[in-house]
Amino acid sequence: MPTIELPKRAVPAPANTVRALPQHCKVCGAEFEAAPEAICGSCLGPLEPMYPATRRLPSRAEIASRAPSMWRYREWLPFEGTPTLSQDTGFTPLVDSPRLADKLGVARLWIKNDAVSHPSLSFKDRVVASAINAAVALGLDTVGCASTGNLANAVAAQAARAGLPAWIFIPDNLEQAKVLGTAVYGPNLVRVRGHYDDVNRLCAMLADRFGWGIVNVNLRGYYGEGSKTMGFEIAEQLGWRLPTAVVVPMAGGSLLTKLHKAFGELRDAGLVTDEAPRLYGAQASGCSPITTLVESGGETIVPQVPNTIAKSIAIGNPADGVFAARAMRGTGGWSAAVSDDAIVAAIRLLAETTGIFTETAGGATLAGALALAEQGRFGKDDEVVLCITGNGLKTLDAISGSIADSPIISPKVREVAALVEAAG
Repeated sequence: MPTIELPKRAVPAPANTVRALPQHCKVCGAEFEAAPEAICGSCLGPLEPMYPATRRLPSRAEIASRAPSMWRYREWLPFEGTPTLSQDTGFTPLVDSPRLADKLGVARLWIKNDAVSHPSLSFKDRVVASAINAAVALGLDTVGCASTGNLANAVAAQAARAGLPAWIFIPDNLEQAKVLGTAVYGPNLVRVRGHYDDVNRLCAMLADRFGWGIVNVNLRGYYGEGSKTMGFEIAEQLGWRLPTAVVVPMAGGSLLTKLHKAFGELRDAGLVTDEAPRLYGAQASGCSPITTLVESGGETIVPQVPNTIAKSIAIGNPADGVFAARAMRGTGGWSAAVSDDAIVAAIRLLAETTGIFTETAGGATLAGALALAEQGRFGKDDEVVLCITGNGLKTLDAISGSIADSPIISPKVREVAALVEAAG
């Protein structure tokens, strides 16, 4: 059998470079030095970075003077010094969508469009930009991930341009476009028989065995902070104010919890004065453990076996599910689970009303928003942001059966005229 040369274990970061912040446990408060660790050794709670209480925070004007990327909010990201990798990620459009506002019966509605995020067309570019800088700061020379597709794309792309080896593990039934959209960057790409939760368990063991920086495993505390930048951008793009409601697709639940954190940090810094928005989650009914938790009022996730076309959010045992449920309840929000048919219909509706083509996770967001509106969760004065997290070119198979074939004609005006008349 051919031998695989394994990468070296962690090495000290060079002097005078960016430094990762120390971490503390989100549950018990225990503090830890900066390291590729994500679980508290005392209580097994999740770790997150500790920000110095004395750090200087920028003004609105200072932020506005910086380059349009997620790093314009660098004081809220888990580093000392200036990160050098993936400097061009973030600051995606916030698109006013009056036709969808009418559909939901709200005053205003915007799409936060991470379907055009750089470099790999999903919001996962944000978390990977944070994680890859943490990996280098911690002296790790190889990165990797467990992924349902978008994260695989983002890690492969950003590792390639950083010149870092990457080991990427995915379920064996992912959409072909996402597989190709990872393989093209030349990582070590491995398909694993089973669901995402099986892949994630494997990667937890690999991080320990080989000393790799698995971005959503042992670097998870640093990785998750990148999601906050979506919330900062929403506030800045609305003129430093907050919407009244935000709807988010949920897989592991991290994005929703980090948006909650971001809005709180903006208020604490005095950059906004509005009440925090109500947070709403959306899942596919074929994998909706967080929605089930919200509806039950409980505090313990009951894992599910995924069965949905929305593979990018098909996580049956979500790591941040309990925290996401608390954030929704605490802000007066709620959660919705929607069928695969509703997801496909919402992908088409979003495209037909806004010109934005999203993947199945974004379809779940809009379908969830429509379901929540039907339940009376929004009022006529609400200002709503829908978070669209990935590009529709990644999940073409999901909608191919719902699109009618185009007519084929001879190059004759009369044949076009017949089509125009038939179109009414």
